[in-house]
Amino acid sequence: MSGTAPWWRSAVIYQVYIRSFADGNGDGVGDIAGIRSRLPYLKSLGVDAIWINPWYKSPMADHGYDVADYRDIDPLFGTLGDAEQLIEEAHRHGIRVIPDIVPNHTSDQHAWFRAALAAGPGSPERERYVFRSGRGPDGAEPPNDWVSAFGGPAWTRLPDGDWYLHLFAPEQPDLNWENPEVRAEFESILRFWFSRGVDGFRIDVAHGLVKHPELPDLPPRREPGELASQDLPREHVEHPHWDRDEVHEIYRAWRKVAEEFPGDRCFVAEAWADTPERLSAYVRRDALHTAFNFGFLMSSWDAKDLRAVIDDSLAMLGAVGAPATWVLSNHDVVRHTSRYGRRTTRRWTVDEPYRPEGPLDLETGTRRARAAALLMLALPGGAYVYQGEELGLPEVEDLPDAVLQDPIWERSGHTDRGRDGCRVPIPWSGRTAPYGFSPEGASAAPWLPQPADWSERSVAAQSGDETSMLELYRRALRLRREHPALGDGALTWRDAPDGVLCFGREPGLVCVVNLSAEPYRLPGHSSVLLSSGSVKGGLLAPDEAVWLSV
Repeated sequence: MSGTAPWWRSAVIYQVYIRSFADGNGDGVGDIAGIRSRLPYLKSLGVDAIWINPWYKSPMADHGYDVADYRDIDPLFGTLGDAEQLIEEAHRHGIRVIPDIVPNHTSDQHAWFRAALAAGPGSPERERYVFRSGRGPDGAEPPNDWVSAFGGPAWTRLPDGDWYLHLFAPEQPDLNWENPEVRAEFESILRFWFSRGVDGFRIDVAHGLVKHPELPDLPPRREPGELASQDLPREHVEHPHWDRDEVHEIYRAWRKVAEEFPGDRCFVAEAWADTPERLSAYVRRDALHTAFNFGFLMSSWDAKDLRAVIDDSLAMLGAVGAPATWVLSNHDVVRHTSRYGRRTTRRWTVDEPYRPEGPLDLETGTRRARAAALLMLALPGGAYVYQGEELGLPEVEDLPDAVLQDPIWERSGHTDRGRDGCRVPIPWSGRTAPYGFSPEGASAAPWLPQPADWSERSVAAQSGDETSMLELYRRALRLRREHPALGDGALTWRDAPDGVLCFGREPGLVCVVNLSAEPYRLPGHSSVLLSSGSVKGGLLAPDEAVWLSV
Protein backbone atom coordinates (compact mmCIF):
# COMPACT_ATOMS: atom_id res chain seq x y z
CA MET A 1 0.00 0.00 0.00
CA SER A 2 1.22 3.46 -0.84
CA GLY A 3 2.46 5.52 2.05
CA THR A 4 1.39 8.76 0.38
CA ALA A 5 -2.26 8.02 -0.44
CA PRO A 6 -4.90 9.10 2.08
CA TRP A 7 -5.43 6.41 4.71
CA TRP A 8 -9.12 5.99 3.93
CA ARG A 9 -8.45 4.73 0.39
CA SER A 10 -7.30 1.36 1.68
CA ALA A 11 -8.42 1.28 5.33
CA VAL A 12 -9.94 -1.73 7.06
CA ILE A 13 -12.55 -0.22 9.37
CA TYR A 14 -14.11 -2.22 12.21
CA GLN A 15 -17.74 -1.52 13.02
CA VAL A 16 -18.46 -1.20 16.73
CA TYR A 17 -22.16 -1.59 17.51
CA ILE A 18 -21.59 0.04 20.85
CA ARG A 19 -24.32 -1.55 22.97
CA SER A 20 -23.15 -5.04 21.94
CA PHE A 21 -19.36 -4.71 21.88
CA ALA A 22 -18.17 -4.59 25.50
CA ASP A 23 -19.88 -3.58 28.76
CA GLY A 24 -17.52 -1.63 31.02
CA ASN A 25 -19.83 -0.85 33.96
CA GLY A 26 -21.83 -4.05 34.33
CA ASP A 27 -25.28 -2.78 33.36
CA GLY A 28 -25.62 -5.25 30.48
CA VAL A 29 -25.17 -2.63 27.76
CA GLY A 30 -21.93 -1.93 25.92
CA ASP A 31 -20.36 1.47 26.47
CA ILE A 32 -17.35 3.68 25.83
CA ALA A 33 -15.47 2.21 28.79
CA GLY A 34 -15.92 -1.20 27.18
CA ILE A 35 -14.50 0.01 23.88
CA ARG A 36 -11.49 1.52 25.65
CA SER A 37 -10.82 -1.76 27.44
CA ARG A 38 -10.74 -3.63 24.12
CA LEU A 39 -8.48 -1.27 22.16
CA PRO A 40 -5.53 -3.69 22.56
CA TYR A 41 -7.66 -6.40 20.95
CA LEU A 42 -8.52 -4.15 18.02
CA LYS A 43 -4.86 -3.27 17.59
CA SER A 44 -3.90 -6.97 17.62
CA LEU A 45 -6.61 -7.68 15.07
CA GLY A 46 -4.96 -5.20 12.73
CA VAL A 47 -7.74 -2.74 11.84
CA ASP A 48 -7.03 0.85 10.83
CA ALA A 49 -10.10 2.53 12.32
CA ILE A 50 -13.32 1.93 14.21
CA TRP A 51 -16.75 3.12 13.17
CA ILE A 52 -18.98 3.57 16.22
CA ASN A 53 -22.76 3.46 15.94
CA PRO A 54 -24.56 6.46 17.51
CA TRP A 55 -23.41 7.34 21.00
CA TYR A 56 -25.28 10.63 21.30
CA LYS A 57 -27.89 11.54 23.89
CA SER A 58 -31.06 9.70 22.93
CA PRO A 59 -34.32 8.26 24.32
CA MET A 60 -33.27 5.05 22.49
CA ALA A 61 -36.49 4.52 20.56
CA ASP A 62 -34.22 3.21 17.77
CA HIS A 63 -31.11 2.37 19.81
CA GLY A 64 -29.52 5.78 19.38
CA TYR A 65 -30.54 6.61 15.82
CA ASP A 66 -33.08 8.98 17.39
CA VAL A 67 -30.70 11.73 18.51
CA ALA A 68 -31.77 14.29 21.12
CA ASP A 69 -28.40 16.09 21.40
CA TYR A 70 -25.64 15.70 18.81
CA ARG A 71 -23.06 17.39 21.03
CA ASP A 72 -23.33 15.11 24.05
CA ILE A 73 -22.96 11.43 24.91
CA ASP A 74 -25.87 9.41 26.23
CA PRO A 75 -25.35 8.48 29.91
CA LEU A 76 -26.00 4.85 28.93
CA PHE A 77 -22.65 4.91 27.13
CA GLY A 78 -20.63 7.39 29.21
CA THR A 79 -19.80 11.08 29.07
CA LEU A 80 -18.36 13.54 26.60
CA GLY A 81 -15.10 13.31 28.54
CA ASP A 82 -15.13 9.52 28.08
CA ALA A 83 -15.53 9.98 24.33
CA GLU A 84 -12.64 12.44 24.19
CA GLN A 85 -10.47 10.02 26.17
CA LEU A 86 -11.39 7.15 23.85
CA ILE A 87 -10.39 9.19 20.79
CA GLU A 88 -7.05 10.03 22.40
CA GLU A 89 -6.34 6.44 23.47
CA ALA A 90 -7.38 4.99 20.11
CA HIS A 91 -4.98 7.35 18.36
CA ARG A 92 -2.19 6.18 20.64
CA HIS A 93 -2.93 2.64 19.45
CA GLY A 94 -2.80 3.79 15.83
CA ILE A 95 -6.57 3.44 15.42
CA ARG A 96 -8.72 6.20 13.96
CA VAL A 97 -12.26 6.91 15.19
CA ILE A 98 -15.31 7.47 12.97
CA PRO A 99 -18.64 8.06 14.77
CA ASP A 100 -22.04 7.90 13.13
CA ILE A 101 -23.85 11.09 12.19
CA VAL A 102 -27.65 10.94 11.75
CA PRO A 103 -28.76 13.89 9.58
CA ASN A 104 -32.06 12.70 8.09
CA HIS A 105 -34.01 12.94 11.34
CA THR A 106 -33.73 13.76 15.03
CA SER A 107 -35.43 12.38 18.10
CA ASP A 108 -38.86 13.74 18.94
CA GLN A 109 -37.16 14.76 22.22
CA HIS A 110 -34.67 17.04 20.43
CA ALA A 111 -34.98 20.68 21.58
CA TRP A 112 -35.89 21.74 18.05
CA PHE A 113 -38.80 19.34 17.77
CA ARG A 114 -40.11 20.19 21.22
CA ALA A 115 -40.01 23.86 20.21
CA ALA A 116 -41.85 23.03 16.98
CA LEU A 117 -44.64 21.29 18.87
CA ALA A 118 -44.98 24.23 21.25
CA ALA A 119 -44.91 26.89 18.51
CA GLY A 120 -47.79 25.53 16.47
CA PRO A 121 -48.72 25.40 12.79
CA GLY A 122 -47.03 27.80 10.40
CA SER A 123 -44.27 28.75 12.85
CA PRO A 124 -40.57 29.14 11.95
CA GLU A 125 -39.82 26.34 14.41
CA ARG A 126 -41.87 23.92 12.33
CA GLU A 127 -39.96 24.93 9.20
CA ARG A 128 -36.98 22.95 10.53
CA TYR A 129 -39.00 19.74 10.03
CA VAL A 130 -41.45 18.48 7.40
CA PHE A 131 -44.89 19.52 8.61
CA ARG A 132 -47.91 19.56 6.29
CA SER A 133 -51.68 19.77 6.35
CA GLY A 134 -53.56 16.58 5.69
CA ARG A 135 -55.63 15.63 2.68
CA GLY A 136 -59.40 15.33 2.60
CA PRO A 137 -62.11 17.78 3.63
CA ASP A 138 -61.03 17.85 7.28
CA GLY A 139 -57.33 17.10 6.76
CA ALA A 140 -57.74 13.70 8.37
CA GLU A 141 -55.79 11.83 5.70
CA PRO A 142 -51.96 11.86 5.49
CA PRO A 143 -50.43 14.38 3.06
CA ASN A 144 -49.30 11.53 0.76
CA ASP A 145 -48.92 7.77 0.59
CA TRP A 146 -45.33 7.53 1.85
CA VAL A 147 -44.57 4.60 4.13
CA SER A 148 -42.08 4.18 6.96
CA ALA A 149 -39.00 2.02 6.50
CA PHE A 150 -40.03 0.35 9.76
CA GLY A 151 -43.58 -0.37 8.58
CA GLY A 152 -46.79 1.62 8.67
CA PRO A 153 -47.45 5.17 7.45
CA ALA A 154 -44.66 7.76 7.36
CA TRP A 155 -46.90 10.49 8.81
CA THR A 156 -48.26 11.20 12.29
CA ARG A 157 -50.99 13.74 13.03
CA LEU A 158 -50.77 16.12 15.96
CA PRO A 159 -53.77 17.33 18.01
CA ASP A 160 -53.50 20.75 16.30
CA GLY A 161 -54.16 19.09 12.92
CA ASP A 162 -50.66 19.26 11.40
CA TRP A 163 -48.96 16.09 10.18
CA TYR A 164 -45.20 15.50 10.47
CA LEU A 165 -43.05 13.21 8.36
CA HIS A 166 -41.01 10.33 9.77
CA LEU A 167 -39.52 7.95 7.24
CA PHE A 168 -38.55 5.71 10.15
CA ALA A 169 -40.21 5.55 13.59
CA PRO A 170 -42.71 8.22 14.76
CA GLU A 171 -40.09 9.16 17.37
CA GLN A 172 -37.75 10.14 14.49
CA PRO A 173 -39.17 13.23 12.75
CA ASP A 174 -37.50 14.08 9.43
CA LEU A 175 -35.59 17.35 9.18
CA ASN A 176 -36.26 19.87 6.41
CA TRP A 177 -32.95 20.22 4.59
CA GLU A 178 -34.28 23.11 2.51
CA ASN A 179 -34.05 25.17 5.70
CA PRO A 180 -30.70 27.04 6.01
CA GLU A 181 -30.79 26.65 9.80
CA VAL A 182 -30.64 22.87 9.42
CA ARG A 183 -27.65 23.02 7.09
CA ALA A 184 -25.77 25.46 9.31
CA GLU A 185 -26.48 23.43 12.43
CA PHE A 186 -25.04 20.22 11.02
CA GLU A 187 -21.93 21.93 9.71
CA SER A 188 -21.47 23.24 13.27
CA ILE A 189 -21.93 19.71 14.67
CA LEU A 190 -19.27 18.38 12.30
CA ARG A 191 -16.82 21.04 13.46
CA PHE A 192 -17.64 20.27 17.12
CA TRP A 193 -16.50 16.67 16.70
CA PHE A 194 -13.67 17.28 14.26
CA SER A 195 -12.19 19.68 16.81
CA ARG A 196 -12.28 16.83 19.34
CA GLY A 197 -10.21 14.62 17.09
CA VAL A 198 -12.61 12.32 15.28
CA ASP A 199 -11.23 11.22 11.94
CA GLY A 200 -14.44 11.21 9.97
CA PHE A 201 -18.12 10.29 10.01
CA ARG A 202 -20.29 7.52 8.70
CA ILE A 203 -23.44 9.21 7.37
CA ASP A 204 -26.66 7.40 8.21
CA VAL A 205 -29.28 7.38 5.42
CA ALA A 206 -27.02 9.55 3.26
CA HIS A 207 -29.34 9.01 0.31
CA GLY A 208 -32.21 10.63 2.22
CA LEU A 209 -32.34 14.21 3.53
CA VAL A 210 -33.80 15.94 0.45
CA LYS A 211 -37.47 15.47 -0.40
CA HIS A 212 -39.35 16.52 -3.53
CA PRO A 213 -40.75 19.98 -2.73
CA GLU A 214 -44.28 18.94 -3.72
CA LEU A 215 -44.19 15.71 -1.69
CA PRO A 216 -45.89 13.65 -4.43
CA ASP A 217 -47.18 10.13 -3.94
CA LEU A 218 -44.74 7.28 -4.48
CA PRO A 219 -44.14 6.09 -8.07
CA PRO A 220 -45.79 2.81 -9.11
CA ARG A 221 -43.98 -0.13 -7.55
CA ARG A 222 -42.01 -2.26 -9.97
CA GLU A 223 -42.19 -6.02 -9.81
CA PRO A 224 -39.31 -7.57 -7.79
CA GLY A 225 -38.11 -9.44 -10.86
CA GLU A 226 -37.47 -6.15 -12.63
CA LEU A 227 -34.99 -5.22 -9.90
CA ALA A 228 -33.39 -8.54 -9.10
CA SER A 229 -32.26 -9.76 -12.50
CA GLN A 230 -28.59 -10.69 -12.61
CA ASP A 231 -28.50 -10.28 -16.40
CA LEU A 232 -30.01 -6.82 -16.86
CA PRO A 233 -28.76 -3.55 -15.37
CA ARG A 234 -31.13 -1.74 -13.07
CA GLU A 235 -32.44 1.61 -14.20
CA HIS A 236 -32.83 4.63 -11.97
CA VAL A 237 -36.36 5.87 -11.35
CA GLU A 238 -36.64 9.26 -9.67
CA HIS A 239 -37.94 8.87 -6.14
CA PRO A 240 -39.63 11.59 -4.10
CA HIS A 241 -37.44 11.11 -1.03
CA TRP A 242 -34.54 8.75 -1.77
CA ASP A 243 -31.33 9.47 -3.70
CA ARG A 244 -32.32 12.84 -5.09
CA ASP A 245 -29.71 14.83 -7.00
CA GLU A 246 -30.11 17.83 -4.72
CA VAL A 247 -28.51 15.96 -1.81
CA HIS A 248 -25.05 16.33 -3.33
CA GLU A 249 -24.99 20.08 -2.71
CA ILE A 250 -25.14 19.32 1.02
CA TYR A 251 -22.18 16.94 0.84
CA ARG A 252 -20.07 19.32 -1.18
CA ALA A 253 -20.44 21.75 1.72
CA TRP A 254 -19.55 19.00 4.22
CA ARG A 255 -16.42 18.15 2.24
CA LYS A 256 -15.28 21.75 2.66
CA VAL A 257 -15.82 21.49 6.42
CA ALA A 258 -13.68 18.35 6.59
CA GLU A 259 -10.92 20.08 4.65
CA GLU A 260 -10.74 22.79 7.33
CA PHE A 261 -9.08 20.19 9.58
CA PRO A 262 -5.75 18.38 9.18
CA GLY A 263 -5.18 14.66 8.88
CA ASP A 264 -7.30 13.47 5.93
CA ARG A 265 -10.66 13.59 7.69
CA CYS A 266 -13.20 11.59 5.73
CA PHE A 267 -16.83 10.65 5.25
CA VAL A 268 -18.40 7.32 4.32
CA ALA A 269 -21.94 7.35 3.00
CA GLU A 270 -24.63 4.82 3.79
CA ALA A 271 -26.22 5.43 0.41
CA TRP A 272 -28.62 3.00 -1.19
CA ALA A 273 -28.63 3.70 -4.94
CA ASP A 274 -30.18 1.90 -7.90
CA THR A 275 -26.99 1.67 -9.91
CA PRO A 276 -23.23 1.99 -9.51
CA GLU A 277 -23.48 5.21 -11.53
CA ARG A 278 -25.87 6.69 -8.98
CA LEU A 279 -23.61 5.60 -6.13
CA SER A 280 -20.55 7.16 -7.73
CA ALA A 281 -22.23 10.58 -7.60
CA TYR A 282 -21.78 10.56 -3.80
CA VAL A 283 -18.00 10.20 -4.04
CA ARG A 284 -16.98 12.61 -6.76
CA ARG A 285 -13.80 14.54 -6.01
CA ASP A 286 -15.65 17.49 -4.47
CA ALA A 287 -18.16 15.39 -2.49
CA LEU A 288 -17.85 12.55 0.02
CA HIS A 289 -14.78 10.32 0.21
CA THR A 290 -16.24 6.79 0.20
CA ALA A 291 -19.58 4.96 0.20
CA PHE A 292 -20.67 1.53 1.32
CA ASN A 293 -20.86 -1.02 -1.49
CA PHE A 294 -24.19 -2.65 -0.82
CA GLY A 295 -24.16 -4.38 -4.19
CA PHE A 296 -21.30 -6.55 -2.95
CA LEU A 297 -23.07 -7.25 0.37
CA MET A 298 -26.28 -8.29 -1.41
CA SER A 299 -24.57 -10.56 -3.94
CA SER A 300 -25.36 -14.24 -3.89
CA TRP A 301 -22.62 -16.84 -3.48
CA ASP A 302 -22.21 -16.99 -7.23
CA ALA A 303 -19.06 -16.25 -9.23
CA LYS A 304 -20.85 -14.51 -12.10
CA ASP A 305 -22.82 -12.25 -9.77
CA LEU A 306 -19.82 -11.35 -7.62
CA ARG A 307 -17.58 -10.62 -10.60
CA ALA A 308 -20.25 -8.35 -12.14
CA VAL A 309 -20.55 -6.37 -8.90
CA ILE A 310 -16.77 -6.10 -8.55
CA ASP A 311 -16.32 -4.94 -12.15
CA ASP A 312 -19.17 -2.43 -12.02
CA SER A 313 -18.01 -1.03 -8.69
CA LEU A 314 -14.40 -0.57 -9.73
CA ALA A 315 -15.37 0.95 -13.07
CA MET A 316 -17.92 3.44 -11.80
CA LEU A 317 -16.04 4.51 -8.67
CA GLY A 318 -12.72 4.61 -10.49
CA ALA A 319 -14.23 6.94 -13.09
CA VAL A 320 -14.69 9.60 -10.39
CA GLY A 321 -11.37 8.87 -8.65
CA ALA A 322 -12.91 7.18 -5.60
CA PRO A 323 -11.86 3.87 -4.04
CA ALA A 324 -14.27 0.99 -3.71
CA THR A 325 -15.31 -0.29 -0.31
CA TRP A 326 -16.34 -3.85 0.43
CA VAL A 327 -18.57 -5.11 3.23
CA LEU A 328 -20.12 -8.47 4.06
CA SER A 329 -22.29 -7.69 7.11
CA ASN A 330 -23.44 -4.85 9.34
CA HIS A 331 -25.91 -4.10 12.13
CA ASP A 332 -28.89 -3.97 9.73
CA VAL A 333 -28.60 -7.29 7.87
CA VAL A 334 -28.48 -11.01 8.61
CA ARG A 335 -24.89 -12.06 9.34
CA HIS A 336 -23.24 -13.49 6.25
CA THR A 337 -22.18 -16.72 7.95
CA SER A 338 -25.89 -17.59 8.11
CA ARG A 339 -26.74 -16.11 4.70
CA TYR A 340 -24.07 -18.23 3.04
CA GLY A 341 -25.25 -21.27 4.99
CA ARG A 342 -28.48 -21.44 3.06
CA ARG A 343 -28.11 -22.82 -0.41
CA THR A 344 -29.59 -20.14 -2.58
CA THR A 345 -28.17 -18.29 -5.56
CA ARG A 346 -30.82 -15.58 -5.50
CA ARG A 347 -29.45 -12.07 -5.31
CA TRP A 348 -31.38 -9.87 -2.88
CA THR A 349 -32.25 -6.20 -3.21
CA VAL A 350 -33.76 -3.34 -1.24
CA ASP A 351 -37.09 -4.08 -2.93
CA GLU A 352 -36.84 -7.84 -2.43
CA PRO A 353 -34.81 -8.16 0.79
CA TYR A 354 -33.09 -11.24 2.08
CA ARG A 355 -35.28 -13.74 3.91
CA PRO A 356 -33.99 -17.04 5.31
CA GLU A 357 -35.01 -19.86 2.98
CA GLY A 358 -34.57 -23.50 3.87
CA PRO A 359 -32.47 -25.19 6.55
CA LEU A 360 -29.25 -23.62 7.79
CA ASP A 361 -26.01 -25.46 7.05
CA LEU A 362 -23.68 -23.56 9.36
CA GLU A 363 -20.63 -25.62 8.39
CA THR A 364 -21.06 -24.56 4.77
CA GLY A 365 -21.82 -20.99 5.81
CA THR A 366 -18.66 -20.79 7.88
CA ARG A 367 -16.50 -22.23 5.10
CA ARG A 368 -17.93 -19.73 2.63
CA ALA A 369 -17.53 -16.87 5.12
CA ARG A 370 -13.81 -17.70 5.44
CA ALA A 371 -13.43 -17.64 1.66
CA ALA A 372 -15.46 -14.42 1.39
CA ALA A 373 -13.16 -12.74 3.91
CA LEU A 374 -10.10 -13.46 1.76
CA LEU A 375 -11.95 -12.28 -1.35
CA MET A 376 -13.03 -9.02 0.31
CA LEU A 377 -9.62 -8.25 1.79
CA ALA A 378 -7.85 -8.91 -1.52
CA LEU A 379 -10.00 -6.51 -3.54
CA PRO A 380 -8.77 -2.99 -4.33
CA GLY A 381 -9.90 -0.26 -1.96
CA GLY A 382 -11.10 -0.40 1.65
CA ALA A 383 -13.09 -2.89 3.68
CA TYR A 384 -15.47 -2.91 6.65
CA VAL A 385 -15.56 -5.66 9.26
CA TYR A 386 -18.67 -5.89 11.44
CA GLN A 387 -17.91 -6.82 15.03
CA GLY A 388 -18.09 -10.57 15.51
CA GLU A 389 -17.66 -11.52 11.87
CA GLU A 390 -13.98 -12.15 12.68
CA LEU A 391 -15.31 -14.74 15.17
CA GLY A 392 -17.58 -16.37 12.60
CA LEU A 393 -20.68 -15.49 14.58
CA PRO A 394 -23.94 -16.64 12.97
CA GLU A 395 -27.26 -14.85 13.09
CA VAL A 396 -29.14 -15.62 16.31
CA GLU A 397 -32.43 -16.79 14.85
CA ASP A 398 -34.14 -18.14 17.97
CA LEU A 399 -34.37 -15.05 20.18
CA PRO A 400 -37.62 -15.25 22.19
CA ASP A 401 -40.31 -12.84 21.05
CA ALA A 402 -40.36 -11.26 24.51
CA VAL A 403 -36.76 -9.97 24.25
CA LEU A 404 -36.97 -8.41 20.78
CA GLN A 405 -36.31 -4.67 20.88
CA ASP A 406 -35.96 -3.54 17.26
CA PRO A 407 -38.82 -1.08 16.47
CA ILE A 408 -39.42 -3.04 13.27
CA TRP A 409 -40.90 -5.84 15.41
CA GLU A 410 -43.67 -3.66 16.81
CA ARG A 411 -44.20 -1.49 13.72
CA SER A 412 -44.70 -4.59 11.55
CA GLY A 413 -47.35 -6.02 13.84
CA HIS A 414 -44.97 -8.79 14.93
CA THR A 415 -44.52 -10.09 11.39
CA ASP A 416 -40.89 -8.95 10.91
CA ARG A 417 -38.49 -9.90 13.71
CA GLY A 418 -36.15 -7.06 12.78
CA ARG A 419 -32.40 -6.81 13.22
CA ASP A 420 -31.80 -8.01 16.79
CA GLY A 421 -30.41 -11.34 15.59
CA CYS A 422 -27.22 -9.71 14.27
CA ARG A 423 -26.88 -7.40 17.30
CA VAL A 424 -26.46 -9.95 20.09
CA PRO A 425 -23.48 -9.03 22.36
CA ILE A 426 -20.27 -10.68 21.24
CA PRO A 427 -18.42 -13.32 23.35
CA TRP A 428 -14.97 -12.55 24.74
CA SER A 429 -14.13 -15.38 27.14
CA GLY A 430 -15.49 -18.00 29.51
CA ARG A 431 -17.74 -21.02 29.23
CA THR A 432 -21.09 -19.38 30.00
CA ALA A 433 -22.90 -16.11 29.28
CA PRO A 434 -22.10 -13.25 29.37
CA TYR A 435 -18.78 -14.65 28.01
CA GLY A 436 -16.76 -11.72 29.30
CA PHE A 437 -19.03 -9.14 27.68
CA SER A 438 -19.71 -7.65 31.13
CA PRO A 439 -17.28 -7.45 34.07
CA GLU A 440 -17.05 -10.45 36.34
CA GLY A 441 -19.75 -10.30 38.99
CA ALA A 442 -22.01 -7.95 37.02
CA SER A 443 -25.60 -8.23 38.21
CA ALA A 444 -27.28 -7.27 34.93
CA ALA A 445 -27.62 -9.72 32.06
CA PRO A 446 -26.68 -8.59 28.53
CA TRP A 447 -29.43 -6.56 26.87
CA LEU A 448 -30.00 -9.42 24.43
CA PRO A 449 -29.42 -13.05 25.49
CA GLN A 450 -26.40 -14.87 24.05
CA PRO A 451 -26.63 -18.44 22.75
CA ALA A 452 -25.57 -21.25 25.07
CA ASP A 453 -23.11 -22.64 22.50
CA TRP A 454 -21.02 -19.50 21.94
CA SER A 455 -18.17 -20.35 24.30
CA GLU A 456 -16.14 -21.94 21.49
CA ARG A 457 -16.66 -18.83 19.37
CA SER A 458 -15.21 -16.44 21.95
CA VAL A 459 -12.08 -14.39 21.40
CA ALA A 460 -10.27 -16.36 24.11
CA ALA A 461 -11.25 -19.75 22.65
CA GLN A 462 -10.11 -18.82 19.13
CA SER A 463 -6.93 -16.93 19.99
CA GLY A 464 -3.89 -19.05 19.14
CA ASP A 465 -5.94 -21.65 17.24
CA GLU A 466 -4.48 -21.41 13.73
CA THR A 467 -7.62 -23.04 12.28
CA SER A 468 -9.99 -20.46 13.78
CA MET A 469 -11.80 -17.64 11.99
CA LEU A 470 -10.17 -15.09 14.29
CA GLU A 471 -6.63 -16.17 13.43
CA LEU A 472 -7.54 -16.20 9.72
CA TYR A 473 -8.59 -12.55 9.99
CA ARG A 474 -5.47 -11.66 11.98
CA ARG A 475 -3.18 -13.26 9.38
CA ALA A 476 -5.08 -11.72 6.48
CA LEU A 477 -4.99 -8.23 7.99
CA ARG A 478 -1.29 -8.56 8.79
CA LEU A 479 -0.53 -9.65 5.22
CA ARG A 480 -2.71 -6.87 3.89
CA ARG A 481 -0.57 -4.35 5.74
CA GLU A 482 2.71 -5.95 4.70
CA HIS A 483 2.15 -6.96 1.08
CA PRO A 484 2.63 -4.12 -1.43
CA ALA A 485 -0.04 -5.55 -3.76
CA LEU A 486 -2.91 -5.22 -1.31
CA GLY A 487 -5.03 -2.20 -0.48
CA ASP A 488 -5.74 0.57 -2.98
CA GLY A 489 -5.00 -0.06 -6.66
CA ALA A 490 -6.30 -2.24 -9.47
CA LEU A 491 -6.83 -5.92 -10.31
CA THR A 492 -6.42 -8.04 -13.42
CA TRP A 493 -8.71 -11.00 -14.00
CA ARG A 494 -7.06 -14.27 -14.96
CA ASP A 495 -8.54 -17.09 -16.98
CA ALA A 496 -10.52 -19.54 -14.86
CA PRO A 497 -13.38 -21.98 -15.40
CA ASP A 498 -16.99 -21.11 -14.61
CA GLY A 499 -17.54 -20.82 -10.88
CA VAL A 500 -13.98 -19.72 -10.08
CA LEU A 501 -12.81 -16.15 -9.45
CA CYS A 502 -9.11 -15.60 -10.13
CA PHE A 503 -7.43 -12.21 -10.21
CA GLY A 504 -3.98 -10.74 -9.81
CA ARG A 505 -2.79 -7.79 -7.76
CA GLU A 506 0.58 -6.29 -8.60
CA PRO A 507 3.21 -6.97 -7.56
CA GLY A 508 3.09 -10.70 -7.28
CA LEU A 509 -0.20 -11.73 -5.66
CA VAL A 510 -3.09 -13.81 -6.99
CA CYS A 511 -6.41 -14.42 -5.23
CA VAL A 512 -8.43 -17.50 -6.16
CA VAL A 513 -11.95 -18.23 -4.88
CA ASN A 514 -13.60 -21.52 -5.82
CA LEU A 515 -17.38 -21.11 -5.86
CA SER A 516 -17.90 -24.19 -8.04
CA ALA A 517 -18.83 -27.71 -7.00
CA GLU A 518 -15.49 -29.20 -8.15
CA PRO A 519 -11.89 -28.83 -6.93
CA TYR A 520 -9.80 -26.31 -8.87
CA ARG A 521 -6.13 -26.85 -9.74
CA LEU A 522 -4.11 -23.82 -8.72
CA PRO A 523 -1.78 -22.11 -11.20
CA GLY A 524 1.75 -23.47 -11.35
CA HIS A 525 4.82 -21.54 -10.27
CA SER A 526 3.04 -20.19 -7.22
CA SER A 527 3.18 -20.67 -3.47
CA VAL A 528 0.41 -20.32 -0.91
CA LEU A 529 0.54 -17.19 1.22
CA LEU A 530 -2.77 -17.74 2.98
CA SER A 531 -5.66 -20.16 2.55
CA SER A 532 -9.17 -20.14 3.99
CA GLY A 533 -8.83 -23.91 4.46
CA SER A 534 -6.38 -26.54 3.33
CA VAL A 535 -4.83 -26.90 -0.12
CA LYS A 536 -4.03 -30.51 -0.96
CA GLY A 537 -2.07 -31.61 -4.01
CA GLY A 538 -2.40 -28.19 -5.58
CA LEU A 539 -6.19 -28.48 -5.56
CA LEU A 540 -8.47 -25.82 -4.05
CA ALA A 541 -11.66 -27.36 -2.66
CA PRO A 542 -15.12 -25.91 -3.33
CA ASP A 543 -16.04 -22.89 -1.16
CA GLU A 544 -12.39 -22.18 -0.37
CA ALA A 545 -10.12 -19.26 -1.22
CA VAL A 546 -6.37 -18.74 -1.34
CA TRP A 547 -3.82 -15.96 -1.72
CA LEU A 548 -0.86 -17.01 -3.87
CA SER A 549 2.58 -15.52 -4.31
CA VAL A 550 3.55 -15.59 -8.00
